[in-house]
Amino acid sequence: MYVRGLELVDFRSYERVVVEFGPGACVLVGPNGVGKTNLVEALAYVATLESHRVATDAPLVRFGATRAVVRCAVVHEERELLVELSIEPGKANKARLGRSPVTRTRDILGALKLVLFAPEDLSLIRGDPSERRRLLDELLVARQPRFAGVRSDYDRVLKQRNALLRSAYLARKTGGNRGGDLSTLDVWDTHLAQHGAQLVRARLDLVAALAPHVAKAYAAVSASRSDARIAYSPSFPVPDASSAQADIEQALLTALGEARKQEVERGVTLVGPHRDELTLTLGELPAKGYASHGESWSYALALRLAAYDLLRDDGVEPVLVLDDVFAELDVGRRERLAELVSGASQVIVTCAVDDDVPRALRGARYEVGGGEVRHG
Repeated sequence: MYVRGLELVDFRSYERVVVEFGPGACVLVGPNGVGKTNLVEALAYVATLESHRVATDAPLVRFGATRAVVRCAVVHEERELLVELSIEPGKANKARLGRSPVTRTRDILGALKLVLFAPEDLSLIRGDPSERRRLLDELLVARQPRFAGVRSDYDRVLKQRNALLRSAYLARKTGGNRGGDLSTLDVWDTHLAQHGAQLVRARLDLVAALAPHVAKAYAAVSASRSDARIAYSPSFPVPDASSAQADIEQALLTALGEARKQEVERGVTLVGPHRDELTLTLGELPAKGYASHGESWSYALALRLAAYDLLRDDGVEPVLVLDDVFAELDVGRRERLAELVSGASQVIVTCAVDDDVPRALRGARYEVGGGEVRHG
């Protein structure tokens, strides 16, 4: 799989830009702040329907415009598919596949499989658990797009359940012993457990499949003897990692019942996959707080390279994007990373200085600046 073309209209800093790509290494070169990351952000948005830089769509639309358009031509097994997205903050986004409208925007998921490594990925090691949960869920959806619906259903139920708990909390605060109406909480518990068990079971399977790839990628990038290990840590007792989905559902229902008093007192749902953690260890120590800057970069890279390898094992080689990565790596890590990915179907690299990119990845060159992208 590779991206043959990208067109942006009123996306970020671009009024309009068209870029023609080819397979192999493609290097976007230009000073900081000229829009290199905007290009790869658009590609990642097509693949995930989310930005890795901002939580909402509004910043994606050029100042003064009402909507942004992204068109991406994807080639897979010698067949080309055009994916079109219209991003309209405050309204439902619209999408087309092969120039035909789709019923739901998420129906385009899977058309472009892409793995992006960016400086923001350091938060996978040093940041909150939500960053690591997002990594897992994005990979779940990339492998099986139906999980976009599962995650959406879980988030919807969680929002409704939190609203009910919040109203009960506020009623207690303002009305003394009056606790608000919690008569429907059992119903929301059942729905939360059903959708939550699907997510937890899928995440457990994913982490089991991902773990050996992470260990292998970390060893290759860092040339370290320390083992990189990952493990999924649910926020409620699960019998074991091989538990059936029905058993996980029952365990989550039990945990919700045990936590109900505390949840009502605090006005928020305290157990479920939205509170789970992906535990990262390096040797015998947790990576967060103990890994050096270089080790953290290597670990973050290993997580993305492991995702890439897992998707490739599924039968579709994804596009790999390395956004401003090499400037942060020492010479040894640069060369080892380049050696690992140089044979990929397509690698899109951004850099401020040509010399930062190892020779193995110096393929097609694109100069970025002044709102334009010039090939050559």
